[in-house]
Amino acid sequence: MTALVARTGRHQQRYEHGHRLVAGCIPYRYRPTGDGKSMEVLMISSQRGEGLLFPKGGWETDETVEEAACREALEEAGVKGHLQGMLGTWDFKSKRQQGVFCPEGLCRAYMFALDVTEQLETWPEQHARQRQWFAVPDAIVQCRHDWMRGALDQCVAFLASGSSSTSNPMLLSDTSLSLEH
Repeated sequence: MTALVARTGRHQQRYEHGHRLVAGCIPYRYRPTGDGKSMEVLMISSQRGEGLLFPKGGWETDETVEEAACREALEEAGVKGHLQGMLGTWDFKSKRQQGVFCPEGLCRAYMFALDVTEQLETWPEQHARQRQWFAVPDAIVQCRHDWMRGALDQCVAFLASGSSSTSNPMLLSDTSLSLEH
């Protein structure tokens, strides 16, 4: 079995109009209930332990935005699944991401809905992050940023509209990405 390793560094990072481009997803699943099913979303702790987030990270020059979103879900949350569609883009400011190409720390997140098909026992950032499933109302409370609540609201609306059944889902398979970088 090959160990998965998270990508690090900024040498292949994408930037556009003063923004660092990031890709992420809202991993979700449905749980049976007495009267149907309820949606749950997976959230992860930040590396510094300050609140909960959805998996996201730098979109690099050697991958598509979809590949980047799936890679981040695998690296940070240890999940694989089908991308169900892009939810939208959200701009935010990050104190951690200030640098030469992005002096103000501006980021633009491309977020997707990810229908989780597999939750791994081990994953690259398991020692740096905790993961936890939440019912949507509880996840909204846990979101530490307004833009994340907006993305979650959009995810719920997107899935409720049935849009995901007509999209072209992308499956993250064991061989689709090389994470040793």
